[in-house]
Amino acid sequence: MNLTAFTALVRRDLRLFFMDRRAVVMAFAAPILIASFFGYLFGGVSNSGAASKIKVAAVDEDASTVSRGIITALAGDQSLEVQIRALEEARESVRTGKTAVAIVFPKGFAEGAARALYRRDQPRPEVPLLYDPSHATEMQMVRGILTQHVMEAVTTESMSAKSVDDSLRELDKTAEMDPADKTALRNMLTEIQKWSRRSPAGPARSGFNMPYTVRDEAVTAHKGTPYNSMAHSFAGMCVQFILFMGIDTGMVMLYQRRSGLWKRLRAAPLSRFVLIGSRAVSSALIAMIIMLAVFGFARVVFGVRIEGSFAGMAGVCAAFALMTAAFGLLVSVVGKTPEATRGIAILVTLILVMLGGSWVPTFIFPQWLQNATFAVPTRWAVDGLDAMIWRGLPFGAAVGPIAAMLGFAAAFGAVAVWRFRWEA
Repeated sequence: MNLTAFTALVRRDLRLFFMDRRAVVMAFAAPILIASFFGYLFGGVSNSGAASKIKVAAVDEDASTVSRGIITALAGDQSLEVQIRALEEARESVRTGKTAVAIVFPKGFAEGAARALYRRDQPRPEVPLLYDPSHATEMQMVRGILTQHVMEAVTTESMSAKSVDDSLRELDKTAEMDPADKTALRNMLTEIQKWSRRSPAGPARSGFNMPYTVRDEAVTAHKGTPYNSMAHSFAGMCVQFILFMGIDTGMVMLYQRRSGLWKRLRAAPLSRFVLIGSRAVSSALIAMIIMLAVFGFARVVFGVRIEGSFAGMAGVCAAFALMTAAFGLLVSVVGKTPEATRGIAILVTLILVMLGGSWVPTFIFPQWLQNATFAVPTRWAVDGLDAMIWRGLPFGAAVGPIAAMLGFAAAFGAVAVWRFRWEA
């Protein structure tokens, strides 16, 4: 191999890249700006800031002590922003997207819930949840919070002296219940009645409380160190925009081939390995420079640290840079014209980025799709960067991603050499 020509071609590619100031600015600024936006959107530098609340409308058609108590408890929850509205007003608010969920307490809710608590033969009151279908996740969260506060309020009401007296009178009138079950229920209600009357504070001492409390602990590289969501955002956006840089590498080679530059280089003479290899090395070097600048910005501005193995981080970045260079070469040899190739290459890149977890975490994918994403190089790149940056894992955790990306690079490079043609 002509090493002098190889080195000259690498220097030429680097010089051409840095001569285009607009392209250089976009190569560095785009991943930094978009990663900063996504990082701020999903939690910022730490979790110390006030989290956004779910907007909930409460419709109180029951107007009972129980329904008012539930609404008050919901309003005190740190995850919810509750507003009391009329039914039609709440429905319109959900329909227009101003409110995520509306909870409707129908007339007779408190009495019906207290009766149904002890007896399955009693009809249970229905609580409609009106929700924006684009906020289905928030609806499930509201449903869970509502369950807690309803159980606390309804059991408090159902265990009051008056409620127990009413339940005993209704029980005596019931003829359909099994006599043994009836006797057991009467004994239980009688004991609850005694307990309620012994309580000097009345219903305040009755009812069920949540039998546990929850302590949140984010498991990161070092205990007590808050999770920095900027780390994942910068990893994902860096992967995306470096892949776009790989597309530009392929486009440049297609334009050079169409202009006849490859034929003139062949007359030098230069082998296909020199031409393809020099382009791969220059593209990999540019990718490494971009990653160094992007993660340097994240470290200085947002405090993103490499909590894991520094050698592992360097290995993951180098493997991804080589894979990106090989991907660009693959684009250049498979594509026939720059115009037709660019659209297809961008579509393929966006799919790879999406499946790799750069936009949204892969855990929200269906299980079959989560398994399928291991067949794309971007999944290995994002997982490897996450492992070395904020998860704080040792070098061993980087071996798998490095090997996978080098395998993809070798496969892309082999196809590029096989399909290489000097002329369009």
